[in-house]
Amino acid sequence: MTGDPGLFGPTSVTWQLHGDPMMWVAGVRALYLQALHPRAVRGVMQNSDFRNDAWGRLMRTADFVGTTTYGTSAAAEKAGARVRKIHRMLSATDPHTGERYGVDEPELLLWVHCAEIDSYLHVARRSGYPLSDAAADRYLAEHRVSARLVGLDPDAVPVDRAEMDAYFEKVRPELAAGDDARAVDDFLLRPPTHPLLVPARALLWRHVAGLAYASLPPYAHELYGRRAPRPATVTRQLRAAGTLLRCVPARLRWQLPPKHILRAMARLGPEARPAPYKVG
Repeated sequence: MTGDPGLFGPTSVTWQLHGDPMMWVAGVRALYLQALHPRAVRGVMQNSDFRNDAWGRLMRTADFVGTTTYGTSAAAEKAGARVRKIHRMLSATDPHTGERYGVDEPELLLWVHCAEIDSYLHVARRSGYPLSDAAADRYLAEHRVSARLVGLDPDAVPVDRAEMDAYFEKVRPELAAGDDARAVDDFLLRPPTHPLLVPARALLWRHVAGLAYASLPPYAHELYGRRAPRPATVTRQLRAAGTLLRCVPARLRWQLPPKHILRAMARLGPEARPAPYKVG
């Protein structure tokens, strides 16, 4: 291969995994999980027009993940610098104490990072993506790179499943489903859309959001106040969705904007094509 492989490269677990279509379900799960940290979600709600620009926010997040995974090293570093600059300019106010704090506090960045990366890994594996325990640990270790891009100290980030589990156990007492979390929950169930697209929302989006919510850990269901579905049922549903989505030809899926994977293959050659069988 010729050309810049970027920060992860075609031999990484990240390169293969982020090409899987179940990442969209995983991304919605991450939003549900991230909203349970009151200080973190408050920073989002006080600094963005989330309700009216949620689709734009989702696409910007997807573009960031695509750029940092499949873009050149320079493009990934530029995307990270842009995120860090924006975060440095933003702050939020605790309505109960009046405390003002920056949204780039390390503990808040760490929560957002862990909720996102854990969701990607959890949904992929549970939906049938062939990933061994060793490969799962490699995936988490690789994301010291993405942690650095958003302003975290890579040494402070969980690097394997045991450390990730310990992190979530430690942070659980800080989690709650407050008003901001309820607003995110309500939006994800009924996102605003054109009247003509309401039937599609009811048919497709609610299934995606419902599946993402169902895959949350038991404590998240408890905080949101809804009974957790049977784990075996959720796993069957995730596997069925994964099987269905993976039947769609990859080249067709990758034609959707912003086409990061196709651009990476054009830069590096067809052998850079992400595929599950390449995960060693």
